[in-house]
Amino acid sequence: MNQQIVKNIGKFKSGLIIGAFIGVWSGGLWGAIFGAGIGYFILRWLHKKLFAEGSPQLLFFKATFIVMGKVAKADGRVTEHEIQFARDVMTRMRLNEEKKREAMGYFSEGKEADYDLSKVLRPLSLLIQRRSAVKIMFLEIQLQAAMADGEISPKELEVIQEVCSFLKMSQQEMNQLLARMQAQQSFHSAGASSSPSLIAEAYKVLGVAMDVSDAVLKKAYRRLMSQHHPDKLVAKGLPEEMMQLAKEKTQEIQAAYDIVKTSRK
Repeated sequence: MNQQIVKNIGKFKSGLIIGAFIGVWSGGLWGAIFGAGIGYFILRWLHKKLFAEGSPQLLFFKATFIVMGKVAKADGRVTEHEIQFARDVMTRMRLNEEKKREAMGYFSEGKEADYDLSKVLRPLSLLIQRRSAVKIMFLEIQLQAAMADGEISPKELEVIQEVCSFLKMSQQEMNQLLARMQAQQSFHSAGASSSPSLIAEAYKVLGVAMDVSDAVLKKAYRRLMSQHHPDKLVAKGLPEEMMQLAKEKTQEIQAAYDIVKTSRK
């Protein structure tokens, strides 16, 4: 059974017990029965709301492509680069044809002008509210989608900010993540491994200044590797299909760290 559902069943039982105690306090035995009954139906309603989309993995998958579609359409039209990015993500996830059609359906749904992101982001936020690494992974994918055509437009940034608001991520956290994502984009196109520009971008990928100590550098590297560890992310709700994306992210972090280490010798 899904670990998150097991935890919530425990919460439901606790809710029934609390309802019964309140009933006893207010109306004796019959009050206890009535209180437990009310608690049961309230918690059943909450369960239905929270798990209407199934597991966290299914909800993450759906929200990923819906928000991607919303980001792509934010500035009025969807470019070929943005469509190709969505397709590339599906290929990297090794989706079969049925799952690709499902993902494209969600992407198209998100492109609708009147689509309300709260429908997927509010339940997703409830399910991953204590899983900061999963939130970061989700936002990284959306930032990559926004940068697919080379830059992030003001309208696309508005959608990203809306996502951050639902996921309870601060403006500072978003700015730091955006800076790292832009650095990663530059890191891939900086050229030879010995070039000063590549080394500078490698520091930005790791989120540290060029004059930090070796100890601070290693700490930042280990923190990022832990955040993007594929097995840890899957255990926290990342769909298994997205494990490859997490692996690629750890490879980028490792490459940046290796370049910085070599430059310091």
